Amino acid sequence: MPLSEQEQRLLDEMERHLMRNDADVVSAPREGQSLSYRNIVYGSVLVLVGLAALVVGVSTSLIVVGVIAFLVMVGGVVLAVTPSRGGASARPSETAQKKTGPATQPASSFMDRINERWDRRHDGG
Repeated sequence: MPLSEQEQRLLDEMERHLMRNDADVVSAPREGQSLSYRNIVYGSVLVLVGLAALVVGVSTSLIVVGVIAFLVMVGGVVLAVTPSRGGASARPSETAQKKTGPATQPASSFMDRINERWDRRHDGG
């Protein structure tokens, strides 16, 4: 059963709104906000050390060691998933901007390009 004209317009409007909102949510991480390889490695090491300490704490029936080991493991996970705030990961993009100069526009996201194509197709057709 085909949609009425009003339903089709409402559906198109909802879809455009959803695409704009999803593009905001799914957009690439901001400069300096990407995960750091170093943080992932250090976090993984902390989790492994905490796991070993937890096994030692359980085998020796020392609750304090187990609790501290658990906290070390949680800290390792937090460290691994925390984005870096600049440092080495932000430098390549800064040098790339200096090389390209201010005349170039930043590349639009995939969803922005899809939205533009969708709007052009439906406005012209």
